[in-house]
Amino acid sequence: KRRCLYHWFDHPGFARELAIVRRRLPGVSARLAEQVTALVQALRAEDLLKPPGVAETLDWVRALDALGADEAGAELAMATLGSVLKYREDTDRARGLDFAAILAGRGAGTG
Repeated sequence: KRRCLYHWFDHPGFARELAIVRRRLPGVSARLAEQVTALVQALRAEDLLKPPGVAETLDWVRALDALGADEAGAELAMATLGSVLKYREDTDRARGLDFAAILAGRGAGTG
């Protein structure tokens, strides 16, 4: 039998994840990168079946950038949750969050 080795790493904090996004996607708006990172941090604070990883953060930033967004408004963020969440239950839970407050810096995950 073959065995797989798994290494478990905690998700990065806001500053580290933002640095990763900026390094991997240097052409996107700084505001968009900051807002999506804050939203992902807030999503991770929820009891999700599959919390988003850094790859999903990058996917979400790419998706919004492809739509021509310079920032992630609450409505646009809600409309593109499929870029970051894999399960319907997680999406339903996320829809209960106050994205506008998170984006304004009053929600979880922005520090």
